[in-house]
Amino acid sequence: MLVLASESPRRAALLAQAGIVPDAIRPAAIDESVLKGEQPRLHALRLAAEKARKAQSEWTGKPAFILAADTVVALGRRILPKAADDQEVRACLTSLSGRRHQVITAVALVTPDGKLRTRVSLTRVSLRRLTDAEIADYVQTREGVGKAGGYAIQGRAEMLVKEISGSYSNVVGLPLSLTVTLLGGCGYGR
Repeated sequence: MLVLASESPRRAALLAQAGIVPDAIRPAAIDESVLKGEQPRLHALRLAAEKARKAQSEWTGKPAFILAADTVVALGRRILPKAADDQEVRACLTSLSGRRHQVITAVALVTPDGKLRTRVSLTRVSLRRLTDAEIADYVQTREGVGKAGGYAIQGRAEMLVKEISGSYSNVVGLPLSLTVTLLGGCGYGR
């Protein structure tokens, strides 16, 4: 069995692209605050592991693989927020305009025997220089609300991207190749 510890419909859709349909979806609500001095990669790893362990502790079904992930958008060492509203979307896009940033997704898998395995994917994304009008137009779509860094590359934000280096699915929220390899390496689907 596979339990996806995520409320993101994009993660479920990405798994479906790979022919993987979770047996259950059980989001794990945790405190996602950044710890003082915490680096973006370590932040993503900590949150993904906490989500997986929390979902494992709440799972009452048959032994299962528990899959969780966390995506962080970072400008250098600065972690941009998961935009809560239009104002934060605007602030994120203003910060990212004309700059290269990193999208880091940590994937955590708890195996049926309780072992935790983690992997990290890093993608570099450059947005072109955006005008105030382009930012305002994107904010009006409301696509960026609830998204790390205030944008959803799989939507209208793709036209704002100048260059991407690394996994596209990572930027959407789940690096597929890495995830499928992790699952297979831990015995899922055999």
